[in-house]
This record gives sequence, structure tokens and C-alpha cells, in this order.
Amino acid sequence: MMMEHIPVVLQVVPGDAYCVYAYFDDGSVHLFDVAPLIKQGTVFEPLADVAVFRKSLTVMNRTLAFDIEGDRNPCDCIDIDPETVYGGKVVADPLEATA
Repeated sequence: MMMEHIPVVLQVVPGDAYCVYAYFDDGSVHLFDVAPLIKQGTVFEPLADVAVFRKSLTVMNRTLAFDIEGDRNPCDCIDIDPETVYGGKVVADPLEATA
């Protein structure tokens, strides 16, 4: 029986306009747009404040997450399925361009 690889997010870097660069365990970098998720009345609503978006962005539960409360409790974070994030556009590493 062959096991399917579940992508693991190792690092996240905020981009412009609610986009996130997600670095995966296979060496790829994917650009994921969080903007369509940010709607009034949803769990993502606090992220409409760009300062909250940037400050709370982290990796938890092996995926892209937002630690809104700032207490590093993986049960209280907002995380996005790593396969969903992996579906974002594959891009060049933006940090290499600035190094």
C-alpha cells in the first residue's frame, strides 16, 4: 500500500494584498491568496486588518496559520489545509531575490 504525501508547510512570508508565500517540505514555494477567505461574519474576519494579518501569520499544525490570540495555542489558531495552500501558484522564492 502506497502512502500519499501530505505537504508540510515549513515557513510562511507575507506578501502583498493578503497573499502568503508558503515554503513546503519538497522545496517548492507556493503563493496563496487569503483575500477570498476574509469575509465579514467568518472566522477570517479579523484578518481584514492588515496589521493583524501580518502579525498573526505563522506556521502551526504543519501548515499556514494565523495566531489571532498570540498565545501559540494550536487549538485556537486559524489554519488552512496544507493541500489547499499547496494548490496555490508555484513561484520563485521571493527571499532569494532580495539576498
